[in-house]
Amino acid sequence: MQRAVSTYLFVKERLHPGTLDGLTRSGVQAIEIFAARQHLDYANRKQHVKEIAEWFRGSGIPLNSVHSPLYADYEWGRAGAPPLNVASTDRAARVDAMDEIKRALEIAEQIPFRFLVQHLGTPNESFSEKKFEAAMTSIEHLRAFAKPLGVKILLENIPNELSTPDKLVEMIRNAHFDDVGVCFDFGHAHIMSSVRESFEILRNQVCSTHVHDNDKDKDLHLWPGQGTIDWKEALDLLRSAPQRPPLLLELGEDEKVNALEKLGETFDKLEATA
Repeated sequence: MQRAVSTYLFVKERLHPGTLDGLTRSGVQAIEIFAARQHLDYANRKQHVKEIAEWFRGSGIPLNSVHSPLYADYEWGRAGAPPLNVASTDRAARVDAMDEIKRALEIAEQIPFRFLVQHLGTPNESFSEKKFEAAMTSIEHLRAFAKPLGVKILLENIPNELSTPDKLVEMIRNAHFDDVGVCFDFGHAHIMSSVRESFEILRNQVCSTHVHDNDKDKDLHLWPGQGTIDWKEALDLLRSAPQRPPLLLELGEDEKVNALEKLGETFDKLEATA
């Protein structure tokens, strides 16, 4: 499996070529950029995006995916900015969210990438038909914008009632979104029901992954093995996916861990499970 990492690991810091160099020295073969303005100022195309684009052109490392922004500000909502919500029943809020997401999609004009990972609603969002229809309309719009850029939208299973595996499959099938897939988040599946149950439902749609651990209570983004996920079972399931998705670590910051030193060891342990 391709070894990949999300820059979520460094989301509080400005993304710079030195960070990316460190990831490649750790054996990373592909990268996902977490689109948060304090991390990658994706609207600053002449400077920040250009700088990162030059690194990718020179490194030969592919940009597997971009994680859609969760907020439009530079403080990740800490100053009171509302979350971006493509399932909002407020049309103006939904249009604002899509406009911001399109700014992140335009990264592909300078750094080609395969997938945009998109949340439906916010954490713990309740289900309603109006929200589901709003989300479907948003994804229809975003996939049309993404297609000429060579980007495929991937819906992520997150802990809410709009993003259960059954609901994601329902949206993809009922809307005939043949070019929309799923980013399977192991940690979220562990919280919501079980990794096996969720993966079996989504198997044929899984194009990429988010690999992290938790104690089945909180979304902690721990290193694999620090929580209670059965990683032998998880890796067996991942190997069975027809799309051959990457093994993409999406880890939270841990001051006690030298992340760049631990990445290679973590990939080795995961790949050795059989």
